[in-house]
Amino acid sequence: MNALPPCPKCHANYTYEDGGLCMCPDCGHEWAPEAAAGVAAARVWKDAHGNVLQDGDTVTLVKDLKIKGSSSVVKVGTKVKNIRLIDGDHDIDCKIEGIGAMQLKSEFVKKA
Repeated sequence: MNALPPCPKCHANYTYEDGGLCMCPDCGHEWAPEAAAGVAAARVWKDAHGNVLQDGDTVTLVKDLKIKGSSSVVKVGTKVKNIRLIDGDHDIDCKIEGIGAMQLKSEFVKKA
C-alpha cells in the first residue's frame, strides 16, 4: 500500500520516493512530501452556515441567483447533487437540472 500523497500537479496515485523528494512517474513532477501535506490541509470549503463541504455532497441554494447573460433565475431551495470543489472565486462546479453546468460560490449554498 502506497502511503505517499498523490501528485499535487496531475493527482496520479503512483508516486514514489527518491531521496528526500516524492516523484510522479506520469508527469515528472518533484516535490517535498511536507510541502504537499501543508497545501492539501490549507484549503477547506465551507457553506453559508460553516459546514465543511466535500466533493460529491448535495447542497441547497439559500438565495435566488441570476444567471449571467440570461433572464433565468435559479430559485432558493434548488437542490444540487454531486458537487465538485474547485479553486477560484466560484468554488463549486456543478450541474443544475433544467439549467445545465455552472459554477457557484459556496457562500450561497447550505449542505443538504
